[in-house]
Amino acid sequence: MVNQKGGVGKTTTAVNLSAALAIAGKNTLLLDMDPQCNATTSVGIQPTDRHALIGENPIEDNIRRVEPSALSIVPGSRSFQDLDRLVNSTHNDATRVKNHLDHAFNQFDFVLIDCPPSVGSLTQAALTASTEVLIPIQCEYFAMEGLTQLIQTIKKAIETTRGRLSFGGILLTMYDPYLELTKEVDEEVRDFFGESVFETVVPLDVALTEAPSHGKTIFQYAPRSRGAYAYSQLCMEVLQRD
Repeated sequence: MVNQKGGVGKTTTAVNLSAALAIAGKNTLLLDMDPQCNATTSVGIQPTDRHALIGENPIEDNIRRVEPSALSIVPGSRSFQDLDRLVNSTHNDATRVKNHLDHAFNQFDFVLIDCPPSVGSLTQAALTASTEVLIPIQCEYFAMEGLTQLIQTIKKAIETTRGRLSFGGILLTMYDPYLELTKEVDEEVRDFFGESVFETVVPLDVALTEAPSHGKTIFQYAPRSRGAYAYSQLCMEVLQRD
């Protein structure tokens, strides 16, 4: 999950799409690589003192189950020391991170990585380790701003991985069908990116903003809400594309 802008629904999507995939019976892991650790606290788990990607122990030793769901998570860490090692990796650190990620990928059907709101080293490391990238875009006036830089970063990662990384899609978030601006952004994004844009849109829903403060996914907090329905639909669309 990548976007260099904050507040576009990136973490909300990482948390609730991973929860939806787990509900659908897929063995799913949510990996929090954002030093803000919002994905971790959103599911009621505390950040760790040290990040699992840096430690010597096998990554499964640091995987937590999100009760009462079937979702698993590797919690984030706010440690400045770990952040510095992840950003300025030595060869040994980079190899350790890659080995941890590869091991996680082999154990799960889906591994969703919540990246920082930037196109820096952490995001690039996540991109080079991944097979698909999903970009959430808020339906606002500056929705397309900065996308060019982000697309270029993704293209470089695709070249680096020799095609292993692919463009998974663009998701429109905070969608208000009653606003003319929303319709304009929708048309502009779909005209430019075509079938790369998911049919599913995530609506403005207060339940989506409230759920993290209770440490719950949208399916635990408000399973009949518009937000829960949207992420269920997105899950089905992802599974159909897979």
